[in-house]
Amino acid sequence: MIYLIPTPIGNLEDITLRAIRLLKEVDLILAEDTRTSQKLLKHYEIKTPMQSFHMHNEHKKVSQIIQEVSRGKTMALISDAGTPGISDPGYLLVHEALKQGIEVECLAGPTALIPALVQSGLPSDRFIFEGFLPPKKGRQSRLQLMAEESRTTVFYESPHKIVKTLGQMLPYFGPDRKLAIVRELSKKFESTFRGSLAEALHFYEAHPPKGEFVIVVEGTKNKA
Repeated sequence: MIYLIPTPIGNLEDITLRAIRLLKEVDLILAEDTRTSQKLLKHYEIKTPMQSFHMHNEHKKVSQIIQEVSRGKTMALISDAGTPGISDPGYLLVHEALKQGIEVECLAGPTALIPALVQSGLPSDRFIFEGFLPPKKGRQSRLQLMAEESRTTVFYESPHKIVKTLGQMLPYFGPDRKLAIVRELSKKFESTFRGSLAEALHFYEAHPPKGEFVIVVEGTKNKA
């Protein structure tokens, strides 16, 4: 059995009782960064052994993990924050486990995109999640495609790229496109900017961005 267990994206209290119980019961915890996850485990007095499992070693470790689970071990996969598999490692392990007939279960829990979408004030009945934009190749074409999307679109972005990304959006989305930018969700300095794309660019050019960002952009009104 493999459990995918969401972990807090900021506030350590944002974890379910079931998640804590399972993290104590499994034989091994696969963690994106063991140093980061150790803080959470120590807080909840979880002493289960941990092993690293991240984007740089997942292809090498998947077969070994599948073999161990097939022999009877129960494992939990966690990422640094949020739900595994959402812009984090997880898909490859789930895919291979299911191919081998291994049961996989994902617990309900924290993820940054839903709170950001709901508190943005933009339509949340239909939306599209884009995650992180391609770092180089295909970035401009992806923005051009997303600019024509009629549904609300959710992006993730890092602090050192937020100004660049807003600037690249400008010619495709237009200066008046409404958006919300949520920074440091559930953490001490959480903040939400709501306004136009041009206003957001001006704001973050004047205020050096820090923390992790979720960008929620309204859909185009050009389509019938």
